[in-house]
Amino acid sequence: MIAKQRFVLDTTAFTDNQLRDDYGDGKLDKTVEVLLDLIARSRIKLNMSCHMSPVTYKEFIDYITRYDCPHEVIIKAETWIVKKTPNRYDTKIPSEIFYEYVQDMRERMNKGMRISESAVWEAAVESMVMMSRGEKKTQIEMEVIGKAIKDFRKRYRAALRKGTLDSAPDLDVLLLAKELGAGVVAADEGIKVWAERLGLRFLSAKSFPKMLREYLKYYE
Repeated sequence: MIAKQRFVLDTTAFTDNQLRDDYGDGKLDKTVEVLLDLIARSRIKLNMSCHMSPVTYKEFIDYITRYDCPHEVIIKAETWIVKKTPNRYDTKIPSEIFYEYVQDMRERMNKGMRISESAVWEAAVESMVMMSRGEKKTQIEMEVIGKAIKDFRKRYRAALRKGTLDSAPDLDVLLLAKELGAGVVAADEGIKVWAERLGLRFLSAKSFPKMLREYLKYYE
């Protein structure tokens, strides 16, 4: 019997845009089906199992349902993805990791505050300049306020969310992988950063199917 390998999948292990180009001709449903077929073959022939927490699995199913994935694909997901809730009470995380996470979030919040202040000042100055030229209120709202809000959201989101854990499914992926001693598969930079800090094996979403195909090539 081949030694068992386990992997915990994030939603992005199926939904990354690069995967659609490589395996689905740009189509999500075709991509998901190809990946699930690889997972099924690897389960039967290589003794591999792929896991998701119920929270992550729901996020995944909700996402592919919005893109009208056929019911047959969802049945495959239900069959070959193992659903398991991580043991949030007994799974041990080093206190240093928790300290680093709190410190990282504090720095991000401070950066977000500076971005907010900068956006307010820029919008205020530009609005006053346009008012001095006799521009109408509606014109100022369209050209200044709307653009300022759009730019602020983009910069704020990048400052607070990029490269960190920002959702319950993200955290569940790491906790479950830690509990099972499993590898983590994702296209999310935050999950990658914190998986490596926890000493977990990490595979990018685009490299995971290549790895499965390479294993299967020598078995089949």
